Amino acid sequence: MRELFEDISGHSPLDPQESARQSARVPLRKRFYQIAAFTETPDGFAVLLDDKQVRTPSREPLVVPTRDIAQAIVDEWNAQVDVIDPTTMPVTRLANSVIAGVVDRVEDVAEDAAKYLQSDLLFYRASHPEALIAREAEHWDPVLDWARDDLGAHFIMAEGIMHVRQPDQAIAAARKAFPTDPWAVGALHVATTVTGSALLALALMHGVRDIDQVWAAANVDEDWNVAQWGADEEAMARRAGRQRDLRAAALMLGARPASA
Repeated sequence: MRELFEDISGHSPLDPQESARQSARVPLRKRFYQIAAFTETPDGFAVLLDDKQVRTPSREPLVVPTRDIAQAIVDEWNAQVDVIDPTTMPVTRLANSVIAGVVDRVEDVAEDAAKYLQSDLLFYRASHPEALIAREAEHWDPVLDWARDDLGAHFIMAEGIMHVRQPDQAIAAARKAFPTDPWAVGALHVATTVTGSALLALALMHGVRDIDQVWAAANVDEDWNVAQWGADEEAMARRAGRQRDLRAAALMLGARPASA
């Protein structure tokens, strides 16, 4: 079987947004299979199309560590209609990325995500108006309080965009909370880059915040601007893609679902 997505893989195996942009520039492949399923193997859960094992763009078997991830991938394949649209398959793309770009370099990927601890979204606050200041505090302070109280990571806040050097001790303390499993590291990296915050990604992974709370926290400023000036259709489409990627990462992290 021809390897899936081999023509639209992004420049970086951990950049689902780039993968989506690449996919928009090539013709979509017609659906060529009847049904997707998965089977348990000694190495994990293998994804099948018409009983033939799927391979990733890096020519490796698409085998994932949990039944939930496998089922999500199968659901994405079965949801395709006439053509295969990778932009609607974030879990599959993330699994491909982990297999190709994380399994053999877990520490490098974790360190790349950890760089966000030096200039995390949550550190830089608006100076006005008061309503936005209050909204940032509502969504961001609980995560910073958790980092301080549970992780021993006490970070420094600032107004505006002037860079503030964070204490090495705080960065090291938060870094200790990172996972070591390649699947969790890959998902954490995506959650970090999508939200602009390693702390939000850690809060998601550790169950401190659910997926909807993390998404709302990551978009406080953008939501404020939309409320004031209106939404741009193209920007909203990109935002929807980022949200799909975050949900895929949350699934892979085993994060708790959104509150009812």
